Amino acid sequence: MTELDFAPSDQAYMQQALTLAAKGQYSTKPNPAVGCVLVKEGRVIGEGWHQKAGLPHAEREALMQAGSLAKGATAYVTLEPCSHFGRTPPCADGLIEAGVKMVWIAMLDPNPLVSGQGVQKLQQAGIKVKVGLLEQEARALNVGFIHRMEVNLPYVILKMASSLDGRTAMANGESKWITGELSRQEVHKLRASCGAIVTGIGTVLADDPSLTVRLPDATLAEMNLTSESTQPLRVILDPNLKTPLDARMLSLTGRTILVTSNEAFDSQSDKVKALSAQKAEVLVVPCQEDRLDIKSVLQYLAKEEQINHVMVESGAVVAGAFMQSGLVNELHSFIAPSLLGDQAKPMLVLPNLQNMADKIQLNIHAVDQFGEDVRLILKPKVVKK
Repeated sequence: MTELDFAPSDQAYMQQALTLAAKGQYSTKPNPAVGCVLVKEGRVIGEGWHQKAGLPHAEREALMQAGSLAKGATAYVTLEPCSHFGRTPPCADGLIEAGVKMVWIAMLDPNPLVSGQGVQKLQQAGIKVKVGLLEQEARALNVGFIHRMEVNLPYVILKMASSLDGRTAMANGESKWITGELSRQEVHKLRASCGAIVTGIGTVLADDPSLTVRLPDATLAEMNLTSESTQPLRVILDPNLKTPLDARMLSLTGRTILVTSNEAFDSQSDKVKALSAQKAEVLVVPCQEDRLDIKSVLQYLAKEEQINHVMVESGAVVAGAFMQSGLVNELHSFIAPSLLGDQAKPMLVLPNLQNMADKIQLNIHAVDQFGEDVRLILKPKVVKK
């Protein structure tokens, strides 16, 4: 679609739909965030956004608001209307039944249950359809959902917090706090946007973390969340089942999965039973030389848990393993204006690279500031699929 294919008003209405969709970006998991605006005779007669999986979709919300005025209206939708029955009836059917005359769609749905079929159903009903208005903005809004649908893997964000000289803790392990309060608050928002948080057993043994979302109730309300509804799935990479039975994560609200090797699972049946009694879920994946297969973990999270975004918060070993895997989509590096010295702990453990040609190259996607800290959002030039 070129800029000559639509009027400024069309773009404005689709932008309004995108703004509505963004209100659900934290709460719709595993569904995509979608917005819809209904317009008739130059006036908005209905608008809606998908608020939570299981609740009405954006189109249905807008149609309910418009009522009988929807007949002959034009709809602006950020994602192709669904054509299949899930928890809710098909939105394409709702638009047809309401008598909408035209539908602008920002992007086709990458879900194979829908892709193209929603458009086809609308066209067969005599409704004019145009696709591609503000498509890139729509894709950016649901990058995790799109990634899962297209490659059957979650979108992986590796988060690190370090000093200016690339250190994450003092030599004695002390790490609270390298970055400031505003950076830590942003990390909690990142957690809230993700379906799962992955860490390693080294971090569990050293820090006994919670890996929960901890934000003020007012902030959660702005994100369409509550403290109970927002907790991501916690995933511990633990090849030898060293997780203590009294680990903090096991007593918290939400689910915790321990990923381990077949050898540890078979040889420590009593430990497995004890962990299960603590409500931990144990998952076995291929393992080689105490290195769990990262892609197997991610494939499980995408297929069985319907996770769109995974955030990795770990020590240097696991962070390095993820970077080596080539499966990291974004690196969020929070950098504090401090120096910890060459005996402090590094951000990543990577193999000794001999040549510049072997370096892992990243592109800077964004730079922002939180208090005195700087965050770099980087994307590896090469990501495996």
